Amino acid sequence: MSNTSKIVLITGATSGIGRASALLLAKQGHHVIATGRKVNELVKLRDEAQQSQLAGKLETITLEVTSAGSIAAAVEEVNRLTSNRGPDVLINNAGFGMLGPTAEITEAEMRRQYETNVFGLMAVTRAFLPKMRERRSGRIINVSSVGGRVTLPFYGVYNSTKYAVESLSDSLRYELRPYNIDVAIIEPGVIRTNFEPTAVSNLDAFASSPYARSLNAVHEMAVKFDRFAADPSVVAKAIGRAVRARRASARYVAPKMTYGILWASSLLPRRAWDWMMRKMGSLSASKLGHTVTATGAKPTKPADSHVARAAAN
Repeated sequence: MSNTSKIVLITGATSGIGRASALLLAKQGHHVIATGRKVNELVKLRDEAQQSQLAGKLETITLEVTSAGSIAAAVEEVNRLTSNRGPDVLINNAGFGMLGPTAEITEAEMRRQYETNVFGLMAVTRAFLPKMRERRSGRIINVSSVGGRVTLPFYGVYNSTKYAVESLSDSLRYELRPYNIDVAIIEPGVIRTNFEPTAVSNLDAFASSPYARSLNAVHEMAVKFDRFAADPSVVAKAIGRAVRARRASARYVAPKMTYGILWASSLLPRRAWDWMMRKMGSLSASKLGHTVTATGAKPTKPADSHVARAAAN
């Protein structure tokens, strides 16, 4: 693809990485079609774009990636806005995650994450891919996560959706190259967005879980880490590079410090890495309410926790 202005469609553009990317790409001169579920936030985004001095333009349409009807309507509207050309670049950014013990997250909650992060991503891709194939040109950028290459305690379900995104993206990259369509993956690290508040919004459901105290400790640690989280603009810049590159790289990691955890996970012996992950997840016998005796682990009286107190309120 050339470095000229492109038509860019981005999902999940009402907040965080998606919102920052939509504004940055419009500033860089692209025609951005920003989509999302929240109509009020789309209006705010469009108003901000109109008040800013943008080299390109930004338009908004409503899109729920888990709704076939919404996707079909979005395709029709995008064709109208682009004189039936469709997007040059599709950025699949919509996604979310929920914190919880992997074996205790309900099937409904697990399916909800997969519906958005995996099936929604593929549904949107299938909807906008035909135009790219027809003209033998295009680019698909899937926003994954460092959690698509490294599994963290209590993020097993979310991480698994991102592992799926990584694999699907790799396969698409192989299969679409003959059509001159690039597929790139964006792997954000710890970013200051609404992800963490959403991730912990269902912790009350695990108040009686044997993992309650560990979850509480992980939540507190996440709050502390959030002070050092990178701004969404860091990831937006990586997305900008992927959009304008003549040939997009397979993966973009942002911020660069995120490479540290990837290197550590590949270099450390598995037992050492597992110990680190258990430490991070407060997965010790004492945290789980057990004392170790000569005959094995025995339960102890659970201590108070923010999770338990929250459920009681």
